[in-house]
Amino acid sequence: ETLNVGNSGTTIRLMAGILSGQPFTTQITGDESIQRRPMRRIVDPLREMGASIEGRVEGNNIYAPLKISGGELSPLEYELPVASAQVKSAILLAGLFARGETMVIEKNPARDHTERMLSREFCGADIDIPGDLSSASFFMVAALLIPNSELLVRKVGVNPTRTGIIDVLHRMGADLQVKDEEIISDEPRANILVRSSKLKGIKISGEIIPRIIDEIPIIAVAATQAEGTTEIRGAEELRIKESDRISTISSELKKMGAVVKELEDGMVIKGPSALKGATVKSYGDHRVAMALAMAGLIAEGETIIEDTACIETSFPGFEKILNQIKS
Repeated sequence: ETLNVGNSGTTIRLMAGILSGQPFTTQITGDESIQRRPMRRIVDPLREMGASIEGRVEGNNIYAPLKISGGELSPLEYELPVASAQVKSAILLAGLFARGETMVIEKNPARDHTERMLSREFCGADIDIPGDLSSASFFMVAALLIPNSELLVRKVGVNPTRTGIIDVLHRMGADLQVKDEEIISDEPRANILVRSSKLKGIKISGEIIPRIIDEIPIIAVAATQAEGTTEIRGAEELRIKESDRISTISSELKKMGAVVKELEDGMVIKGPSALKGATVKSYGDHRVAMALAMAGLIAEGETIIEDTACIETSFPGFEKILNQIKS
């Protein structure tokens, strides 16, 4: 029987690590989007550890469905060529089944939720999961852009490997306060208070990119309303997400009147632009769909987003919360 992860890239990559250490064969796949996402980045290190993994080969890459025959693994010392929490986690989870010490070396830190979880004792426990900052960021940006707004997001995760969006918004001039921080189940969380603000364009590149890679679509929306030019570089990883996010968010914001220049590894956005309602596409990408919904809130006229069912992938109840905040 085949395991189907739906639209979850995290699930297929982390499960590949776990399955590599099991004494049986498993086939794992996902929807069309998952089958377009490159898997060599996890296949190569897992093969080095001793797993047998087969997949669909196209060009120089490997794609799902993956056939994984696990077993006894050897430890590995591996330097990540690109910052990726998913690749790191796949290797670390496989390392649980290897005889010896497995080490992952990072040039730039990626999210560390897996390491925090693995640092706990292996026994039954109640774990309190904080709210997702990436999901909250859509409404945070909306509050910044809509005049006379104030929004309090409660108990949202503020793990330092995830707070790049807060750093970027602060640099853009956001009135954003992190309050009442506490640590529960080894994960920091806090309340975030956001008030409407006049933003300015900035340059975004380098070490912060892995910390904002999922938030770049909503940062692009914020940049359309910022005074001056916002330049995002070093984000080529966006081209192999659920959609080519550099292309999709650039093209759809242009339909709404934004001034956006697409780059190979990012984009340049000049603002502020008066956005106008338009019919736009999500390309089946939940983060693009939610970013466009926020753009629609500040646009003049009606905005129609085609294919919003994908939002349920990461944010069930998004539309209900959106309507509550609007009212």
